[in-house]
Amino acid sequence: MNSLSQFLRDYPGMSTAPCSDAGVCLRGKFRFKADVSGNDEIDDSYKLEIVVPDKFPQALPKVKETGGKIPRDGNFHVNQDGTLCLGSPLRLLRKVHSAPNLPGFADKCLVPYLYAVSYKLMHGGDFVFGELAHGDQGIVDDYSVMLGLKERPQVTQAIQLLGIKKRIANKRPCPCGCGKRLGACPFHHKLNEFRKMAPVSWFKAHALNDRNRI
Repeated sequence: MNSLSQFLRDYPGMSTAPCSDAGVCLRGKFRFKADVSGNDEIDDSYKLEIVVPDKFPQALPKVKETGGKIPRDGNFHVNQDGTLCLGSPLRLLRKVHSAPNLPGFADKCLVPYLYAVSYKLMHGGDFVFGELAHGDQGIVDDYSVMLGLKERPQVTQAIQLLGIKKRIANKRPCPCGCGKRLGACPFHHKLNEFRKMAPVSWFKAHALNDRNRI
């Protein structure tokens, strides 16, 4: 994994560690320096454990903060299993697709989250980049924006269509509500953009179920 060597050069406080899961485990002090136009430059560090699955970049890394610096009070987007909620799965997939390596994941997914956490710890208020609602509703809201769909059932249907073969999906009703089959509606171009990012199995695994959970 050539990107692993680059990641370790970029973040020398991190090192490989024994891993119980399939993949590569990285542990240590993750130091970053970042700024956002109109906001402070932040130079900060967090003790992290990053588990990079064998199927990365289709399967995304799981990150835990192990130093107790990020409050677990429900306001900093830490999941119940201790992993950091860096964004909705589809949003993260698109970010990693644009730079499908570990340094790209750190730059586009991890550093922005940690910057927002550090800024919130220093100044209070909301996350500087904006934040999604907690739980499934935030994921659905983000998918709605990315897909250009207004209603939750439309989002559910779109993700389900991504989870089946394109030739079959194109014969189904389009989720945009136009009344046409998907293949006859320009919306199929939007879904095809996402199909380039991951196999059908990824979308099937992340489909909304009958209770609208991801």
